[in-house]
Amino acid sequence: MLINAANIPADKKKSLEKEEPSYAFAGGVLGFSFYWLAFVLPFIVYGLNTPFFLLYTWPFFLALMPISVLLGIGINKLVSGRLLFSVPLCGVLVVMLFWQTFLLLTGW
Repeated sequence: MLINAANIPADKKKSLEKEEPSYAFAGGVLGFSFYWLAFVLPFIVYGLNTPFFLLYTWPFFLALMPISVLLGIGINKLVSGRLLFSVPLCGVLVVMLFWQTFLLLTGW
């Protein structure tokens, strides 16, 4: 039995593919971290009455967590992984998203 196939060296295949850096991990960590920072801010501003408000509105704020992670990944990809730009931009956008939801639900 004769097999009509040629072996391709592993080095040749690697040289054809361009390796892109992964932006997902750093962006996901940024989005997740800023989500929890934004979650703590109402407790700092309004004190211990905040849990009573969050008791009935927690699904809205829980839905912001995957949005914040995806926002962090997207921002990190957009600025090509430069943390100098992605950290403040992600922080501002995630905190603003959280506060807009908080203010919308409180009616202010």
